[in-house]
This record gives sequence, C-alpha cells and structure tokens, in this order.
Amino acid sequence: MQELARQIDRLNIAIGRSMSWVLFGLVLTQFAVVILRYVFGIGFLWAQESVIYLHAFLFLLAAGYVLAIDAHVRVDVLYRNAPVRKKALVDGLGAILFVIPTCILVFEQSWPYVARSWQVLEGSAEASGIPAVFLLKTGILLFAVLTGLQGLALMIRAGSSFFALSRAT
Repeated sequence: MQELARQIDRLNIAIGRSMSWVLFGLVLTQFAVVILRYVFGIGFLWAQESVIYLHAFLFLLAAGYVLAIDAHVRVDVLYRNAPVRKKALVDGLGAILFVIPTCILVFEQSWPYVARSWQVLEGSAEASGIPAVFLLKTGILLFAVLTGLQGLALMIRAGSSFFALSRAT
C-alpha cells in the first residue's frame, strides 16, 4: 500500500511541477494581452480566453500536488501542536470524510456535463474564441481524479502512521 501512495505522490508532484510552466505561460500571455491592448490598441479574444484556460488548468491540476506537498489551506490552531498519532488520525479522517467523498461527488456530478461537451465538441461562444471548451471542462474530471487519488495516498500514509505508532506504544 505504501508503494501505491508513493506512486500517487510521484504522479501529482510531476503534474504539479509541470504546472509551474503553465503559470509561466499564464503570466506571459496575460502580459502580452495587456501590452497589445493598452500599448497597441489591439486585442485577440483567443488570447484572452487562453488566460482563462491556463488559470483553470493551473488550479484544477495543481490541487492534488498541493495536497501531496501539504501546502493546502488548513485551520492549524490545534493540528500544529498535536502529537504525530493525532495528526495521522486527523489526516486520515479528513481524507475519508471530506477529500475522497467530495472528489467522488464532483466526478459524478460533472461527468454528464463533460460528456455532453465532448459529444458536441463544445467550443467558445465567441466566433474567434478557443474551440475547445470540452478540454477545459475535462479539467474538472482530472481535478476530481488527481485530488481523490492524493486523498487515497493521504489516507494510506495516515493509516500506516496511526497504526505503526499504536503498535509502538
């Protein structure tokens, strides 16, 4: 089970690191859009939409990475000073009660939405927009899968820590 957790970590960390390039592309694209609009007085709708796509993919695909490196938002008042066993219990229960069910719900509810988008190869509502809204919506499913897998890895590690410390005491 530990090997499965390590493989999930590796996957999400690799994807998360690749998202730094998406962030770089996002910054460059937004900079170009601003310069083109305010310096040269021209604009491209596809460039403005690409900022939205890059921003969405950055957040959707990096969520599992953030959970993998323990950089997610947490109310840390009690957790910070808790013993390792209690932290493992909180992490495990958090994954079982919140992360995994939320990811399952997001996947279940978004599947028909994304499937319909793929059926019609949904594109931008604007004529010169990006004709790939179906790809953007696919990011929702990827978010649910990657974050759910990371929740599973968190649960495995928490369970191992909790029970290993139980046997040691």
